[in-house]
Amino acid sequence: MASKTFVPAFKAQVGNWTYYSCLMSYAQVAREINFAHELGGNQDLGTMIQRGVGTRTAQITDYLLTNENRFLGAIIIAVWGGDPNYLELTMDADAENQAVLDGLDRNFGVLTFDGTQQFFALDGQHRLKAIKDAVKRDPDLGGEDINVIVVPHFNTPDGRRRTRRLFTNINRNAKSTNAQENIALDEDDSFAILTRQLLDEHEFLSRDKVVNVFSKVGQEGELVLASRSISPASPAWSAIGVLYDIVKEIGFDLPCTLNESNQRATDEVLDQSYEILATRVQELLDSCGNLRQRYLTAQAPKDVRAPKGRDGAGHPFMRPAVQVAVARAVRHVLEQETLEWEGLMKRLSDLDWKMTSAPFSSMWIETPDGKAKGKMASGKDHTQLLYDLLLVHLAPRTKVQISRALRSYSDIMKTKYPVPMESLSTLLPVDSD
Repeated sequence: MASKTFVPAFKAQVGNWTYYSCLMSYAQVAREINFAHELGGNQDLGTMIQRGVGTRTAQITDYLLTNENRFLGAIIIAVWGGDPNYLELTMDADAENQAVLDGLDRNFGVLTFDGTQQFFALDGQHRLKAIKDAVKRDPDLGGEDINVIVVPHFNTPDGRRRTRRLFTNINRNAKSTNAQENIALDEDDSFAILTRQLLDEHEFLSRDKVVNVFSKVGQEGELVLASRSISPASPAWSAIGVLYDIVKEIGFDLPCTLNESNQRATDEVLDQSYEILATRVQELLDSCGNLRQRYLTAQAPKDVRAPKGRDGAGHPFMRPAVQVAVARAVRHVLEQETLEWEGLMKRLSDLDWKMTSAPFSSMWIETPDGKAKGKMASGKDHTQLLYDLLLVHLAPRTKVQISRALRSYSDIMKTKYPVPMESLSTLLPVDSD
């Protein structure tokens, strides 16, 4: 049977949060406060509520073990379960001292839990890891104390959103979260919310390993969100940061973008936005060389990116740089009102979706021996060139635009563009010069 936990606490209020400032020993912290991944489910972005612990704890651990002047700031923790109850206490004194105590016991009491509660760190996870390690090496440290700020957490969709928002607010005002962390956690950025929803609900994107979310999930709290790059051997189609960029580009006109304030869009507006976005993503995947079907039917998805011995025949839309360039071009054409979505998808599907074919050859460097192997080109010149060429393949505005893009290809790639000016000019609007 679980035993009750008693924690002395001051009750406080800020904004719409009630929280408790508590005193815990290092031993109690080490024993009872966990990392979010230990409570399960943080690989599901719908329940991810804290950043992973990195490798920067060794210095803090040594500080605790060796420095007599050691001091650590408060750890902010969330708690769910345990049937919490706050018992307010008052201080009694004789008549002579009562005036001195008046008001000092305001909001002072004891938090009690029935023993089934779960604590996890919202802020201070590196300090938490260091305390756990230090107490293992020197149990006498367990008697020292630290201030712990406790906020209630409810393990429901609304509760997780509320806790995630608190986490990002804390870290934005302290150590900045990185771009990937904001995508995974932000509850006010509509595009971050929609990206997570795609990863949870989209028929293709929610499949295991289709989108890289984590690059490392360790046994002791280490949690690292995936970078934007995809290794040649990876089965992934893309990465979370790239998907977010795609969502922002093709979702530039969604209902959730009409609200100019920094407040979270309503659930109704987000639902409307998601329905539109999910359809666009599906149609984009299918129009870009039938990528979704090719991925699902491939014996090894990584071979869709680069077939063994025939790298140049690989699918361009398996490359993050190409994915972003396509999304940018789609947005540009739609914003210019040169084509509507259906016509734009048709022109995308008409492209030859091989890395060695135009316009994707602008991102591909052939090997000197002329074999089928090659490598992705790096640098802003190549990514800008692909973007410019996509525009003239999809919806050129003038002959000058086409000529400029073809000339840039010749300058950068040191060879003539394989698609002639005359062919691209047939895509010009009737009233163009």
